[in-house]
Amino acid sequence: MSAPDPRANPLLLGHEAAEASIMEALRSGRLHHGWLIAGPEGVGKATLAYRMARRVLGGLEEGKGLEMAASAPLFRRVASGTHADLLTVEREWDEKKKKFSSVIKVDTVREAVAFMHLTPAEGGWRVVVVDGAEDMNPNSANALLKILEEPPGRALLLLVCSAPARLLPTIRSRCRTLTLEPLGEAAMDRLLDAYLPDIASAQRVKLAELAEGSPGRALLLAEGDGLRLAGLVEGVLGALPNPPPEAGYALADAVGRGEDAYSTFMDLLRAALARGVREAARGRAAGWVSQRPLAAWVDVWHALGKLQGETEGFYLDKRQALISGLELLRG
Repeated sequence: MSAPDPRANPLLLGHEAAEASIMEALRSGRLHHGWLIAGPEGVGKATLAYRMARRVLGGLEEGKGLEMAASAPLFRRVASGTHADLLTVEREWDEKKKKFSSVIKVDTVREAVAFMHLTPAEGGWRVVVVDGAEDMNPNSANALLKILEEPPGRALLLLVCSAPARLLPTIRSRCRTLTLEPLGEAAMDRLLDAYLPDIASAQRVKLAELAEGSPGRALLLAEGDGLRLAGLVEGVLGALPNPPPEAGYALADAVGRGEDAYSTFMDLLRAALARGVREAARGRAAGWVSQRPLAAWVDVWHALGKLQGETEGFYLDKRQALISGLELLRG
């Protein structure tokens, strides 16, 4: 199953405190004009933003929280993108290059600013959701800042962001911030049971472990052969410090030909290195971690990130990059 579109996802678990803060603000009648919903990728930030948008657009019903039945007409309109008072800003799809733009363009943000100044079509609020706010370039960010400095009445701006440090400090300071944390074990179990009912329980447990509290990440791994690639990562680390010379070529054949397998493998490898270093710092070192000082493994983690970025950014040979990555691990 693919990760559910946040616009059409009625299920959110593990963020009760954030939802309570939103409800308190709604009931007070003093709703701040700009909200920054921050946290790791895949933990439900955009899902929470659309829950908040639906409640604002639908009006606050006494005794109701942010939840809304997927069968409700308002839910369906938001899910389909047909509500006249809701606008989503995100990176655009480039049909010629068959990929998303690397940034949110300034013209897109200017359209959102103009939208927020319009009179609400249905007599309530105008709501703009900026999904992936960290992808704004400097011109886009400055255009958005104007709406935060001089907000129009009954207009709400929701910034969904996985890397708030990349936003302008002036944008962060003018927003009320909600920081979502990775989900706990119980919430992850319930969500993966709901989203992945057809896979074995042991596989769901493994996906939850790899995703580190991010249900969105777990679903992407399930969809993208993540369990097999995680097994390859474990095999590579388990063979250190002296994997056989042919291991690099075998790994390249197993990973390097897939469309997204290289990126997933490298993400999993760097995540495993980070977990190993954290555990070693707590006195619970895995076998391969003890082979070098922790600072050396941190250097390897950075070097692998640079290798992955250059390989993907410059369309370099992924198979050769995997062989080079194994050399970095071997030291």
